[in-house]
Amino acid sequence: MATAEAAQSSRREERRNEKVGQVVSTKMQKTIVVEVEMRKAHRKYKRIVRATKKFYAHDEQNSARIGDMVRIRETRPLSKLKRWNLEEIVRRSNLAQIEEIVEPTVAV
Repeated sequence: MATAEAAQSSRREERRNEKVGQVVSTKMQKTIVVEVEMRKAHRKYKRIVRATKKFYAHDEQNSARIGDMVRIRETRPLSKLKRWNLEEIVRRSNLAQIEEIVEPTVAV
């Protein structure tokens, strides 16, 4: 019986939409703004068109930084704008690493 429940919950997780994008803002507490770029061919002219959209995602540990490439997953509404949850940080930004190195020397 427990395996049936686990299988059903894993199927529910698979159904949730996932997107990969870049973090553009971390100014809110436990919230990040992720910009996702979508590329599709124009229906008539067949030229590749870029479109970007911003999503608000919940980041419980405030671990993501500006410039990081992250994976977000759709979830229940958490606030007026937040409907996504931070799944993982795919790639850290070089910008964030430079800021970490510079901060201790400035504080001293």
